[in-house]
Amino acid sequence: MDRTAQTATQNADQAVSYLSSHWEGWLYGGLRILFILAAALVIRAVVLKVIDKAVGRMASGGSAGSSGTLINGLLANAERRRQRSQAMGSVLRSVASFVILGTAAITILPILGIDLAPLLASAGVAGVAVGFGARNLVTDFLSGVFMIMEDQYGVGDQIDTGVATGTVLEVGLRVTKLRGQGGEIWYIRNGEVKRIANMSQGWATANVEVPVHYDSDLDLVERLILAAGEEMGKEDEWSELLWEPVKILGVDSLAGDAVLLHVQAKTQPGKSLSVARELRRRIKLALDAEGIRLAGAPELPDTPESVPAPRPAVEIAAPSALADPNSAQSRTASPLPSDKP
Repeated sequence: MDRTAQTATQNADQAVSYLSSHWEGWLYGGLRILFILAAALVIRAVVLKVIDKAVGRMASGGSAGSSGTLINGLLANAERRRQRSQAMGSVLRSVASFVILGTAAITILPILGIDLAPLLASAGVAGVAVGFGARNLVTDFLSGVFMIMEDQYGVGDQIDTGVATGTVLEVGLRVTKLRGQGGEIWYIRNGEVKRIANMSQGWATANVEVPVHYDSDLDLVERLILAAGEEMGKEDEWSELLWEPVKILGVDSLAGDAVLLHVQAKTQPGKSLSVARELRRRIKLALDAEGIRLAGAPELPDTPESVPAPRPAVEIAAPSALADPNSAQSRTASPLPSDKP
């Protein structure tokens, strides 16, 4: 009994001695951990608040004093700004949280007495394995981040990615969604896009080729084309689409029976096809009004009287088999001979 009590007393003394010699270190380490966690959470909250404010400002288009030119305003439509800001905000928030909390965790682990060398070595090996296994996913993600940050294209743009051509419906970090000309939906991984042709940035060009007859008066033809373009630019429907007056670049080619004039107009992005169609229609009407024929057009008579009247068709009855007395039908229809003398 005395030995048991003595052993308990010794254990208690050792525990008290251990606590008295280590409590200051534990308290100091606990306070350090609490301080690091509190500082990390405060810094993270502040950074996320700043990111949210920047994203909201980007989504709303910024202040009125920082508005750019007409081209920039046309490019930055509401849906495009919203998706771009959301994607960039998501990336920035994830990166900020990973960096801040990861730094806090690496700072806390040595306080707990955990050696970082084996953990960092294991993390390096795991990172290499994940990198090889998910390299396509990483490539798609990084390509999407740079596409969004560089504003290579946005919602509503007409683009040609080499894989598909169409209108951008949605821009994501991994996949871009396009609406093709036939109405089909294309899902294109951002890592597969090697080149991008954006037909909706800046301005577009409407090109019209006018082939006129070789003996046409080119000066008159050019005046008619410019007049048609000037009248088109005065109408409200087309004045916003035509950014510059219609101009004639000159004669593109000469042939034995035709002269090819090249007409060009600078238009709003994505509207070059509609402007070119309307310009062709107006040029055709203007040339017809002056009697100028396009190359390859059929010769039309000057007056309706010169057109010969169609000859009436003569109704000719089909020959009858009864007209031939030697035919079988004629012999069958003939009366039978009489037996009387």
